[in-house]
Amino acid sequence: MKTKIHSFFMMTAATVIMAVGIYFFKFTNHFTFGGITGLAVLVAKSGLISASDFSFAANMVLLVLGAVILGRKFVAKTAYCSVLLSILLSLFERIWPMNHPFTSEPLLEVIFAIVLPAFGSAVLFNIGASSGGTDIVAMILKKYSSIDIGRALMLSDVAITVAGFFVFDVEVGLYSCLGLAFRSVLVDNFIESLNLSKYFNVFCSRPEPICDFIVHELNRSATICDGQGAFTGSQKYIIFTALNRHQAVLLRNFIRKEDPSAFILISNTSEIIGKGFHSV
Repeated sequence: MKTKIHSFFMMTAATVIMAVGIYFFKFTNHFTFGGITGLAVLVAKSGLISASDFSFAANMVLLVLGAVILGRKFVAKTAYCSVLLSILLSLFERIWPMNHPFTSEPLLEVIFAIVLPAFGSAVLFNIGASSGGTDIVAMILKKYSSIDIGRALMLSDVAITVAGFFVFDVEVGLYSCLGLAFRSVLVDNFIESLNLSKYFNVFCSRPEPICDFIVHELNRSATICDGQGAFTGSQKYIIFTALNRHQAVLLRNFIRKEDPSAFILISNTSEIIGKGFHSV
């Protein structure tokens, strides 16, 4: 139950962050990068429907298609995030109508238009969810075709972004290209940062106090191997363990106090799969 509550809270918070970035910074500046919301900016220019309402309608249609084609299991997390995002965008439009950008600095606006949705997307991807939109299209195409889905979605994003040059102006188009270029990079970097853990190789003569601290104080485990010093020929023990960042600081400080002669290698890792970390 705690895991489900935590997952629900994370999905809600990430979707709210995405909605803020999209509505207050992306829609108001007519930035056209990014799937359904980018297309919504172009459609809104016609004056027939607002960007928020188009996003709502498009996401609902795609959600229904996804449920019919991909099955009910698909609906769970993606449906919640997609519906919540669509509702938030529509609510923002009615509660805080934006006739002009927050600031007179387009570069500052595009940074927030990139960073906030990218961070929200990274959190969702990290817990196995998504905000729907073109992700649903990708899932459907993957089921019924053998085309390169990543390339197809990239080409569609490029086409929507380039259209901004003609529908709006060169400045908007260039900022949209900037957003498209940095969005995917930021999502990957955010995911790595969220998953960042520390991998320890500890070379020592007395492994017992260190392993006792790892097991009883940090509630983790470790592996011990025998070793031999190449220069001294003395017997050594090698302790392998993986910890989160806070635990890594505690272990490092403990070892420096308990066994100052120990040799420690600490590496960053963003992919640890197993008990206590991520499931497969």
